[in-house]
Amino acid sequence: MAEIEEKTIAPSANAEDDKSTARPAARNGRPQGGKKFDHRNGGRHFNGRREEKEFNEKVVKISKVTKVVKGGKRMKFTALTVIGDGKGRYGFGLGKSGEVPEAIKKSLTAAQKNVSKIEIAKGDTVAHTVMGKFGATQVFIKPAPEGTGIVAGGAVRAILELAGIKNVYSKIYGSRTQTNVVKATIDGLKQLRNFKDVQAVRFGKTEGEAK
Repeated sequence: MAEIEEKTIAPSANAEDDKSTARPAARNGRPQGGKKFDHRNGGRHFNGRREEKEFNEKVVKISKVTKVVKGGKRMKFTALTVIGDGKGRYGFGLGKSGEVPEAIKKSLTAAQKNVSKIEIAKGDTVAHTVMGKFGATQVFIKPAPEGTGIVAGGAVRAILELAGIKNVYSKIYGSRTQTNVVKATIDGLKQLRNFKDVQAVRFGKTEGEAK
């Protein structure tokens, strides 16, 4: 019978180097030692958190405007938006552009530069009755007991909700153009006074003296 020749393979001189460069064994189907890479978000790890907005926003009106020029008519869009944080801060803005999204973006930028603040009375209502005016529009705002809700419509409701007022009566007199209604509502909110302001006007008391 022919003899079977046995061959032994000598270990490589660089065996230790091969072990150091070898990739670690996989665990749970994923190689160890590598960085997490998610192709869905360009390789960046997403922890599921989103940045909270400082203001809530609402688009009140989008209108189309046309300007007649030498070459014909040029059409643009105007956006009216209101913003608020629900804690007494509110604002409004107007923006104009050839595209609706760009017009909304401009109006939000303008609204953030035009922010005012009121103190919300007990029961999430206004402190007293006011009448806001702008042009031919008048907006009547009156306190309401807790649980009433916002008895208002359109632009008045939008800005009162975003400001954080939850119980109020309101009525519009005169022109109902939404831009004028928003400005009249803001004029009324700016007329609101708290107890310390009234003490200072009536009796000349400072903030420290008013009780």
